[in-house]
Amino acid sequence: QVQLVESGGGLVQPGGSLRLSCAASGSIFTINGMAWYRQAPGKQRELVAAMPNGGNTNYADSVKGRFTIFRDNAKNTVFLQMNSLKPEDTAVYYCNALTKRTLYWGQGTQVTVSS
Repeated sequence: QVQLVESGGGLVQPGGSLRLSCAASGSIFTINGMAWYRQAPGKQRELVAAMPNGGNTNYADSVKGRFTIFRDNAKNTVFLQMNSLKPEDTAVYYCNALTKRTLYWGQGTQVTVSS
């Protein structure tokens, strides 16, 4: 099993930055890739950024050039650096980890972009 714990959310003004963290523990050697999703009120959960093992990262069009997904393997942590934040980025952000058999989710962290 894999456990995921997100942190780093909060309230930020438009144009500001936040860095989200997702710390993985448990059977991390089984993880094939990790990703960040978000869900705004009344909307479906959507992919923000993905980082497959040994593959290219990919981003939603709405965040390209503003968000960056990267990892620190020594800390078993994946990050989402979010710059130039917009009110429409407001959502609960979730990280997930995909193994051969299971997709694991974290509990989510709230990001609110507002003046």
